[in-house]
Amino acid sequence: MAKTARKASKKRPTYREEATLLGQGYGLVAGVDEVGRGTVAGPVLAGAVILPLRPRGRWVKLVRDSKQLSPKQRDAAFREIRKASICWEVGVSSSFEIDRLGIVPATRLAMMRALDSLAIRPDFVLLDAFPLPDLTLPQKAIIRGDALCLSIAAASIMAKVTRDQIMQREDAWYPGYGFAEHKGYCTGRHVQNLRRLGPCPIHRASFSPIKEMAAAG
Repeated sequence: MAKTARKASKKRPTYREEATLLGQGYGLVAGVDEVGRGTVAGPVLAGAVILPLRPRGRWVKLVRDSKQLSPKQRDAAFREIRKASICWEVGVSSSFEIDRLGIVPATRLAMMRALDSLAIRPDFVLLDAFPLPDLTLPQKAIIRGDALCLSIAAASIMAKVTRDQIMQREDAWYPGYGFAEHKGYCTGRHVQNLRRLGPCPIHRASFSPIKEMAAAG
């Protein structure tokens, strides 16, 4: 079982979905993915990437689901995608918007913002298992799309690296929480620091344990 899992993790995302759409007459295809839904501090981000038609080059082998890459590997892939892509953007929903709207609507808002910010309007959008009801463009949500689809994997990298950069800056604004280390995820150290210092403005008041701490007074 472990051997099978290791073998599966080595599979690279492919351009198969995009090539199928090209064969159906679509032109530019954007991949979209989000990061930060599961954190208790900081924004949720979405990346949108339009890769070149039939991408080639050594950089393609760098592109994976961002969760499968080390920070150094993500940074290298980020630089290569930035150079090779036709265009890319990120969309952001703040912790305030997450508390006000809920995590799912806020995530969709970040995704729409990323798409709306693209310099070129795509003809089709591929999404990582997260359909966009308000999107007027043709779309397809793919389960585990960030592991299977090259454009979605590229979008996951652009979003992840950008969000990590944001959280590193937040660490300077709000020292003591360890944001540069855990990026807002609910680690043991983060919870310890949160209990010691109390929530800061970028903590999500609607998420545990911040919600329980507020209720306890």
